[in-house]
Amino acid sequence: MGGEVLGRVTSGDSPDSAQLAGQIGGAGARSQAPAPNRDRSEFMTVRRLLPVPFDRDPNKTPGASLPGRAGVAGAPQQRVVGSPAPAVSANGTPTGDPLRANLALMAPGTALRDGLERILRGRTGALIVLGHDKEVESICTGGFQLDVEFSATRLRELCKMDGAVVLSSDGTRIVRAAVHLMPDPSIPSEESGTRHRTAERVAKQTGFPVISVSQSMRIIGLYVAGHRHVLDDSAAILSRANQALATLERYKMRLDEVSGTLSALEIEDLVTVRDAVAVVQRLEMVRRIADEISGYVVELGTDGRLLALQLDELMAGVDADRTLVIRDYLPVGRRARTLDEALVELDLLSATELIDLVAVAKAIGYPGASDALDAAVSPRGFRLLAKVPRLPGTVVDRLVGHFGSLQRLLGATVEDLQAVEGVGDARARGVREGLSRLAEASILERYV
Repeated sequence: MGGEVLGRVTSGDSPDSAQLAGQIGGAGARSQAPAPNRDRSEFMTVRRLLPVPFDRDPNKTPGASLPGRAGVAGAPQQRVVGSPAPAVSANGTPTGDPLRANLALMAPGTALRDGLERILRGRTGALIVLGHDKEVESICTGGFQLDVEFSATRLRELCKMDGAVVLSSDGTRIVRAAVHLMPDPSIPSEESGTRHRTAERVAKQTGFPVISVSQSMRIIGLYVAGHRHVLDDSAAILSRANQALATLERYKMRLDEVSGTLSALEIEDLVTVRDAVAVVQRLEMVRRIADEISGYVVELGTDGRLLALQLDELMAGVDADRTLVIRDYLPVGRRARTLDEALVELDLLSATELIDLVAVAKAIGYPGASDALDAAVSPRGFRLLAKVPRLPGTVVDRLVGHFGSLQRLLGATVEDLQAVEGVGDARARGVREGLSRLAEASILERYV
């Protein structure tokens, strides 16, 4: 049957203050330191947790718009536009987005979040700086040096006193306590309360994230990279996350449909720009909603374990497919875009532009006219070859470079395949049989 198809295709409470004072005294001796037929409202649910692009210019005055600082707790590690969801380190902390990196430090299950919850339950406020350097030291007056290991109970007791607490950038040590912060008053602030206004200005001036706990409103605010983020409880975040997950499941089902249709059209050599761009569009929509859910996973901490498992299952292979489809249909020519450039342009599309197939096609490099969507196009074969078992990526690149198109690959004999470097007799037969099975399955799925 596979040969026939190919033939046609070719075709809680804390210790008291006395106990804490004893701990501090002991530490004092230590050193200091569409599909077009789909409802458009479905597309408009796409939202992104965008990282804040910023840099730190040492020549700027303190009153200017001052951005963030490098490191886990402040981190101006700007995410490359067009990249997949931010990478996660071995301990589960996102490495690319400063907001997410600091939310991970304050997520449920962490010692810092435990301390913040104790402060809320004690009905007291707090001002906490996540980082310490010469800039922070220059705006600190009064208080006392500690340099002790961080614990939730110590943080709770220290916050009973007036003044701010300064932690190390990774939140593992308490550096100073009961300090009075005096940031530059010329730095603009939209806050009205003294504590929150100070927190915003300190965050802008030093570049370190600052946590403000409101005594009257009982909310926790995080100031980082010039923005304020209010921490919600796990129940509220889970509610939003479950809605987003349901949307992702629907998007994934639709993506599987259009991907299957594209595979069948590729076998029959009937692909148009519209067919290819529809798959790229759906892949981008799935990636964006998954990126939003990954932000919820970070905020939930240990409460988001099951959510993370569901997200991983739904997103298996999606990032790879996104790259492979674009490589298959990237236009050629002197002014053609590279893969990275196409990914950048796709990431820059707004939610409104993403529902327009012409805008998506233009982002990849096709003409911006609507009639260009009906032009015939032939895939190179990267996506289908990636589905052949035990076929390394280097061999896939050589096969595509040698034959140039999927149709020539489908019509190639075992001897033709062996002419490619790194393809022996066994591998050639495996490629041939794999393509035959893929062709048969695609045709049957489309017409049966």
